[in-house]
Order: sequence, then C-alpha cells, then structure tokens
Amino acid sequence: MAREFQRGHKAKISDLTAGTDLYVGVQIAAPGLTFDISCFGLDANEQLSDDRYFIFFNQPKSPEESIQLLGAQSGDTESFRVTLDRIPAAIQKLSFTATLDGAGQMSQIGPGYIRIVAGGEEVVRYAFTGSEFTTERAVMLGDFYLKDVWRFAAVGQGFDGGLDALLKNFGGEVAEEEAPPAPAAAAPGFAPPAQATAPPAFGAPAAPSAPQAPQPAPSFGAPSAPTPPPAPQQPVHTAPTIAAPLAPQAPQAPVAPQAPPPYGQPQFGQVPGQAAPPAAPFGQQAPAPYGQPASAPYGQQPPGGMPPGAPQGVPQGVPATGAGLQAALQPYKETATGQRWTPQNQQLMRVDLTMGGAGVLARQGSMVMYQGKCDFGYKSAGFVGRAVGNATGQEMQLMRCTGRGQVFLAEEGSHLHPVELQGDGICVSAENVLAFDESLQYEVRRVEGHGIPGGALFTMLFQGTGTVVVKTHGTPVVLPVTPTTFADCNAVVAWSAASQVIVSSQVRLRRNAYPGHSGETVNLQFRGAPGNFIVVQPYEV
Repeated sequence: MAREFQRGHKAKISDLTAGTDLYVGVQIAAPGLTFDISCFGLDANEQLSDDRYFIFFNQPKSPEESIQLLGAQSGDTESFRVTLDRIPAAIQKLSFTATLDGAGQMSQIGPGYIRIVAGGEEVVRYAFTGSEFTTERAVMLGDFYLKDVWRFAAVGQGFDGGLDALLKNFGGEVAEEEAPPAPAAAAPGFAPPAQATAPPAFGAPAAPSAPQAPQPAPSFGAPSAPTPPPAPQQPVHTAPTIAAPLAPQAPQAPVAPQAPPPYGQPQFGQVPGQAAPPAAPFGQQAPAPYGQPASAPYGQQPPGGMPPGAPQGVPQGVPATGAGLQAALQPYKETATGQRWTPQNQQLMRVDLTMGGAGVLARQGSMVMYQGKCDFGYKSAGFVGRAVGNATGQEMQLMRCTGRGQVFLAEEGSHLHPVELQGDGICVSAENVLAFDESLQYEVRRVEGHGIPGGALFTMLFQGTGTVVVKTHGTPVVLPVTPTTFADCNAVVAWSAASQVIVSSQVRLRRNAYPGHSGETVNLQFRGAPGNFIVVQPYEV
C-alpha cells in the first residue's frame, strides 16, 4: 500500500522499497494550460554544475541513462525512470519540477500528485491542489537527495518566475534559442504499463533492449546545425534552455600592466637607456621605482601583503567576482534549498512554514527576521508542564510559529544543527534546544544516579518524524557509544535515545591530591548497540 506524504515529509528510499530502479510519475493539469515537467540533477552545492543532467523535453536522458524521460503513460502527465545505483557520485540530488508554458498560474491547477512506483507497486504518493498556490508559475514537487543513503522528500514549493526562476535558482543560465523539431522518442522497452491505468512493473534494471534508431544530439546551449536543405526552422517550444555563461568582453581600454621580471633582473628606471614605463591605466597609480615601496591610494592602507602583480589602487577586500555592492553582498545572500529547514550559516537557521502541515515551536526571543504572512503565539506548557519543568530544570519558554512564510532563528551566536528524526528519538537538554517541528513528541526523561546532587539528571526526549534544531557553543564532536565512553554531564549535548546511560561518580576528598583524577565530580557512561552516539560540545555549561 502506498504511503501518503504531506508537504515536508521525508523518508529513506530503503524504508519504502528494496529496489533501486524506480518509476516516477507526475500528474498535473488545468483547462487550457500546458506544463513542462523536468528533472534537475544537482551537485553537493545544489547547483546544476553539469548541463547534461537537466532532463527535459529537449534532453530526455542523462549520459549513462540513470535518469530517463519516458513521456505520458498510466494516467501520468509525465513519467521518468530513475536508477539510483547508476547515478554518478557528483549528482547528490534530483529535483522534479513542473512549470507553466505560457500564461497562467499554479492556483488554476486541479488535484495532482507525484508518485514513486517500484516493482509494479506504488510505494509513495504526494498529492497537491491548486489551493496550495497563488501566482506561482513553477513548483518544485519532490526531491531525491543523498544523505548517507538516498531519500525522498515531498517539497511542494512554488516559484513566481517560472522556469527562468528555477534555472537561476539552480545556477543555470537562460537563453532563448531556436532548434529543429526532434523526432519523437521511441517507447521505453524496460517494462511499460500493461494497461492505461496500471503502474509500470519494473523494479530492477531490465535486459538491454534491441538497438533503436539513434536520436539526434540535444541542442543544449547552442543552436543545432541546420538540416539540408537550409531553411528557417520554427522553435519546437517556447520554454528557455540553459546556455553556457557568456564570457565578459574585454573593455576597449589600455593594455594591462606587464608582469614583473624575474628576481634580479633590471626594471624600469634602474638602468639608463631603457624605455620609460608604460602609463598607468586611468584611476590607478603608476608602478613605483625598483626598490621603493608603492604609495598607498588616499584613504587605504599600503598593499604590504598583496601578491606580486596585483593591481594598485583597487580597494582591499574586493571579491574575486568583481567590485561593486552586489559583488560584495553575493556571499551573504539567502540560501534557498527547497527544504523546510535550511541553515543560512553556522549561527542562523531558516524554516519555511509553507512546507509541512504542522507549525514550529521555537524558543521565545529567537526570531531575528521573518518574511511572508507569519503568526507568532505563546505556547503554554500547562500547569503540570510548568511544574515538571521547574522541578527538573528542563522548562522551555516556547512560541508557536504558523502561517505562510519564512522565519529566521538564532540565539546568542550559538552554532545551530538541524537533526532530522524519522521515527527514531534523541535526548537533548532543554538548554540546547532552539526549535523543533510541532509534529514531534517530547517529554522529560530522568537519568538516575545516587552520586548526583539531587539524586538524578534530566533531559528532553524527542521522538517521531520531524526536525529538532540543536544549539551548541562551538563546533561539537559526535562519538560512537562504546563500553568505555564517558562524558562530563556539563559538556554533553545530546545522545541517541536507545543509549543506556550510567552515572559514574568521582566525588573524593581533596581530589587535587589524586593526580589521575579528571577534576570532574560526575561523569556519564554510555552503553548501547552499534549505531548509538553522543554529542559533546567544546564548552561546559
């Protein structure tokens, strides 16, 4: 039976099916509208670094055929074949998108879905409707992404700019081009559906089919060669395609300064009879005579540590991409990955409330900025919750974030780490929790110990499906649990819920007299099966 996903839900592919040869079907339609359904093969930076992995109507397959565009079948508007174990290591994510070709907006679509079929059986379906969108002209439907293992995420995020906005978001260039009409692709021969309504039955790579007529090379980045007899061709599609970035034209300006001669050779002004040095470009200083330091431009420091041949007079700190305000701010632009939780840097986290049905619970005062229509309300723990929190020290003052927008969270420059739970659990001290999905279950867990002042330690246990954002002082270290794993209870941040925790008390009189003593009165010893872990920060609370 297929699992019904909501927006923001994620799962390991291995939890859905044992197969790696998958059928991906997309159904989207609206009266009078035409859609382009594509797949972007992205690298570790979620950029389209290789144009050959943009699979669309004009490029129906990747070089090794791990991603193939199959066409409409089995009630799907468009379908793909994805063979996960053949995808090259450079491709870390597959993003399936739908864009409008022509006028219209996504709010006009009827009920649609993206589904995964393995071995002839539908294993996942994410359904959506036009009521989830407004004026968007493109939508990211679902992602396959590699995080230790291949996983699937239901995305459902819209873009106002259509395919152009998607291409630019993934680092591609847009160029309008004319291409000759390509012959229709042959029907797939690896396991087509038996009936119009039956899903494909392939679940493993099929034997190679009989050779088919060679397909023309896709016109990707440049117009295809005209076919004889030469005649003007009409474009087969109005959608833009990717073109290689254009090289900036050299300005009609003075010649660049020559490189300095090797060490020990005479320079301009050293030996009589040599030609005068060339004039410096407008706005730049002339090179200083040999053996004399160059004077710094007005208001700037001398270029003492600059590499040889660097142009004088250019402000220090100018990015390699060029000068100007836009170039200076480029490294700090907002990072949009299409995921619900996205780290902007080590100390700032963005959560997209439009993804996933549940709200977000965050520590009060942690919101630093938001955009869109977001609502913030006080989250009461109730009388019992407040009493337990006060007694255990695990009280969290929370606010509830809902709406359709993006909220940016941070607190006192702490390092933030999103931890995704998929039915498992993690123990985290309330002091180290910044925010988490409201869909998660959480409660106070007691760690017994006779040597601890007060008789016990307490922590928060989070379980379910969702993400919890853990904050640390500095970069933490994650260690596997072994019978000899000990940690200071004031430095440990979190541990796997299945770990067994034993208190190791080292209370002694005149402990400084014992040279082998660690100086800590209470340590925690962790035990558990392989796969359990602890997280320790380089800081003691």
